Parts: sequence; C-alpha cells; structure tokens
Amino acid sequence: MKAAVLHAPGQPLEIADLVIDQPGPHEVLIRTAACGLCHSDLHFIDGAYPHPLPAVPGHEAAGIVEAVGSEVRRVKRGDAVVTCLSVFCGTCEFCLSGRMALCLGSGTRRPRGAAPRLAQADGTPVQQVLNLGALAEMMLVHENACVAIRPDMPLDRAALLGCAVTTGAGAVFNACKVTPGESVAVIGCGGVGLAAVNAARIAGAGQIIAADPSPEKRALATAMGATDTIDPTADGAAATIVERTRGGVDHAIEAVGRPASADLAVGALRRGGTATILGMMPLDQKVGLSAMDLLSGKKLQGALMGMNRFPVDLPRLVDFYMNGHLKLDTMLTARIALEDVNQGFAALRQGRGARAVVVFAGS
Repeated sequence: MKAAVLHAPGQPLEIADLVIDQPGPHEVLIRTAACGLCHSDLHFIDGAYPHPLPAVPGHEAAGIVEAVGSEVRRVKRGDAVVTCLSVFCGTCEFCLSGRMALCLGSGTRRPRGAAPRLAQADGTPVQQVLNLGALAEMMLVHENACVAIRPDMPLDRAALLGCAVTTGAGAVFNACKVTPGESVAVIGCGGVGLAAVNAARIAGAGQIIAADPSPEKRALATAMGATDTIDPTADGAAATIVERTRGGVDHAIEAVGRPASADLAVGALRRGGTATILGMMPLDQKVGLSAMDLLSGKKLQGALMGMNRFPVDLPRLVDFYMNGHLKLDTMLTARIALEDVNQGFAALRQGRGARAVVVFAGS
C-alpha cells in the first residue's frame, strides 16, 4: 500500500510502498477513504514533539472495514468507521469512570517483539503516529480506536470528526458543559476552533466571539455561528472581548497552542469563568492564573481530545451533521490527493483554509 512516511523531522514526507500486516485478534484493517490534515501532525513532522521514526502521520480519518481479528465484536467487514487517536482499553480507572480520553491505551498496542503492523519492504518497522498512521491507503488499528457510523454519512466529512470536531465540539459539550445563554470566546479558528464555535451555537450560547488574525477564518467562524469576531493580534484584544460581553466570557477556549493565545483566553474571562486549553503548547511552556484571577474564581483546565467518549459522542456528531446542525461542509476547504500532502501541510503552516482532507482513490 502507499503511505506518506516521515523519515526525519523537518523533511518532506515521502510517498512510499509499505507492507501492512493482517489483523491480530483485537485489530481492524481499514481501507482509508479520507484523512484530514491537522496542525497536530505538524508538531511531529517539524520535530516540536518527538516521535520514533520512520513513521506514518495522520490521525483524523474515516474508511471502510476490510477485515477484522478473531475477537473483534464492535465492527464488521463493510462497516464505515471513523478512527480516533484516543484509543481506550475499557478496563482502567479512567475508562470505568467515564474519562476515556485520559486512558493510556494499555494493551491496545502490539507487544514488544511482535511483528510490526507496518513495515518497509526490507522488514524495517514503521511507526504509526498516535497509533493510527492514517496518511496511508490502509490502516491497521485496535478495535477501540474506531467506531462504526451510519452508512449514508459522507466519509470525507466524517474524517473531520476524528480529531477537529471531536476535540472542539467535545470541549464545549463535555469539558465546558456550555449551557444556553452563556458566553463563549474561541481563540483560533482552524478546524478545532471552528468546531468549537459551531458546537457553542448548537449548545445555545448567547454570545460567541471568534478570535483569529485571518479575515478568511473570521468569515468562516461567522458562517459556523459566531456572533462577533475580532483580530486577537490587535492591541487590547482581551479588553475588547470584556467590553463586548459586559464583563468577560463564561468560557474561553484556546485552540491554537500558543502562549499568547492562552493569555488572551484567561484575560477574556469574567469572574468565575473557565479557560480551556486545547492547543498543543510548546513542551516547556506553562500557562497559569494570577493571584487576582484566583481571587476572582477563574479556572483553567485542559481538555485532551475534548474529553471525548468516542463510541458515544461520534454517532451523535454524525447525526448533528446529517440533521443540518454541524456545518462540516463549511470547515472542509480543500480536497487533495495523497501525492499532494506536502503542499497541503505547507498551506496549513501558512494558515490557509480551515481543513484540507486527503481523499484516497476510489473513495
């Protein structure tokens, strides 16, 4: 099968032929239909976050099940599925207490010494970034890393649910628990931020302020449900949000991964408000609250992958789209071939568009 392979940080991905193994007892072989290009991939491609190499990036995907292992019961051959990087074991404390996104996935990877899922022609193992490696014609994953969806869902749109929408919408529904009438600011209007804007509208937020330096993305945010937009790089951006909301927002969601964006999220809060950090910050970065923030009852939290409960949340998100509430068509701004993946990531670095999706031949 063909796949995009990262051999060294900072180098272009190479389109290469790889060997993919047969499914183990709890594994699922998926023919990839579409894979979104996420900024999180760039953290590994550019070397900001370490990862064993060579590896296949890509973690936001949908496809069709080709084969399943002997113990798989959750999906079957022919099912349309969406994959998720937050694979869960189902038996740990986090899973059993409903915090599946925090599961470390014990037992969901092949043991040391076992045959690799992916390999080069000479047998050299190839890693799967975030246990998926979705920028490939096929994926071999643990059954708990995918969920079946209704067959009438378009798979290029379904792919966006695997990361951007699960993270952004999940933050609104699961971590922030936005209630009707509350105010929300979303800092950064890429795929994750736009999903958060859309989810805030679905949740009934009274005022939704979208902050992004790109006029194009601010326009997309308005189409997704934002009531106000601002340029976060302008002087006094936090004060502007506080003024427009008559005291600050109930929830500020950071969807960029930059210290200045996190500071803006905290600065935009009203007394008792909560800032939720979704972006992948530099590994040495700290985000905090001042003494006055604490005295004002402000709160700061992370929300890994939107604190999703993937098997529960994903079918609901599909229904939101099919019922016309989730605006995935607006988010999907480019469809490209696997051979054009490096150009797609270059556009992502430059901040062009919201979400590009690699669509595989025959899909």
